[in-house]
Amino acid sequence: MKTSNVLLLISILLYINASTEWPTHTVCKEDNLEIYYKSCDPQQDFSFSIDRCSDITTHTFDVKAAMTLRHSIKELYVKLAMIINGKTVLTYSDTLCGPGHSKLIFCGKKKGERLQYEGPVTLGIKEIPQGDYTLSAKLTNEDDVTVACAEFTVKNYLDY
Repeated sequence: MKTSNVLLLISILLYINASTEWPTHTVCKEDNLEIYYKSCDPQQDFSFSIDRCSDITTHTFDVKAAMTLRHSIKELYVKLAMIINGKTVLTYSDTLCGPGHSKLIFCGKKKGERLQYEGPVTLGIKEIPQGDYTLSAKLTNEDDVTVACAEFTVKNYLDY
């Protein structure tokens, strides 16, 4: 009997470790706008929320985000892509932390520290494009190791 319990436990642990996908989380879902996200880092999920979908169109809205760092951040780079029907239609990359400039308050954080942000975010866009599309975001450090990775699904039915 003990051997069968041990085999069952090992099977469950192997199944959990073999799973490489995190669940899809709902950021917001209102009348004409839905936003979901899923971590694309097989080893780490994170939390992200906004108060209301409708706030996004006001240019500045409040977010809550948190995760525990698996890697230190001396330098941090972001790569963003907008994907429609499987094709990348827009890309953007930038240095967020690096020698001589640090755009974020968590530049210099160490492995194991918890990153948490609650406050305003300004996207700098006038409207969210209408349609169904994916926004891919990947943060890497100076060793080209993934710090965080997510795919956001946006469904916007608003006709501006």
